[in-house]
Formats: sequence, structure tokens, C-alpha cells
Amino acid sequence: MSTGEADQRSQRSVVCALSAVSFLLVAALGCGSGPGYVPVSGTVRLNGEPYKDAVVTFQPMATATNANPGRGSSAYTDNGGRFVLLTFEGGKGAVAGKHRIRIATKGADVAVDPEKGSADNAASGRKQKVDPIPRSWNVESEKEFDVPTKGTDKADFDISTKG
Repeated sequence: MSTGEADQRSQRSVVCALSAVSFLLVAALGCGSGPGYVPVSGTVRLNGEPYKDAVVTFQPMATATNANPGRGSSAYTDNGGRFVLLTFEGGKGAVAGKHRIRIATKGADVAVDPEKGSADNAASGRKQKVDPIPRSWNVESEKEFDVPTKGTDKADFDISTKG
């Protein structure tokens, strides 16, 4: 075998090895499909009672190793206070990991800050209801929930308005 043939075989070996490594990296990264979603559901209770017509939002929180953990998910509660999270794209679930939780009453006629109100409501003469859910669960929320890697049906939130 000549030196030229040996160099060509060596180069082919390197190309094959790099191709194999590239294939494995692409497979491990999922071809850039983004974060996977896992099923998340639960119940909202207000002062011990199931709370219907709440908006529940889960927003993934960035970490030191993941600055962009993915899009948030949200849901409305039903008459029994139950919800099933939906993604922005319309699928079910949320990304696994830590999330900031916000819960508020749905509806354009509900005000978190009734003393400020809405310019639209003031102009139309509509009265606003005060959201019974405390600010600490919506606009000032520091509440967190860790979504497990396999999802959960136990994302339950008990909100109290009593001291």
C-alpha cells in the first residue's frame, strides 16, 4: 500500500468517525424540536371550595444551565375547579422543570386593582368585580411548582383569603 492510499484511508476513517458523532449529537438533541411537553392537570380551590373560571398559567423559569426553558402553558378551571394545561401551540401539558404560577379569575369585568379600574370599563360604564384571588397568586405571584419529568395530575392549589 502506498503512502497516498494510507492517507486516503485515514481521512475516510476520520470522516466516518465525525459523521457518526454528528449523527449521535443530532439524535440526542432531538433534531432541534425544542422542549418536550408532559401532561399536567390539577385543581384550584379557594377557601376550601373548588374554584371555577380561573385562569391558571405556568411559566417555565430559567436556570443557570438553561436560559430559555420553553414557552408557558395555561388553562381555565371547570365547575369542579379542575384544569388541564394546554401549550401555546394547542397541545396538552407543560415543559418539565420549575415554573412560576399565576392564578386569576377570568373575565374582562374582573379587576385585580379595583381602585385603578380599566379605562375601557370606565368609558363604557361597566362595573368591575374585584378578583377574590389574592394578588400574591396573580400579579405579585412568587408561587412555584416543579413539573416532574413524567408529568402530574396533582398540580393542586389551595388559595386562602382568610388571615
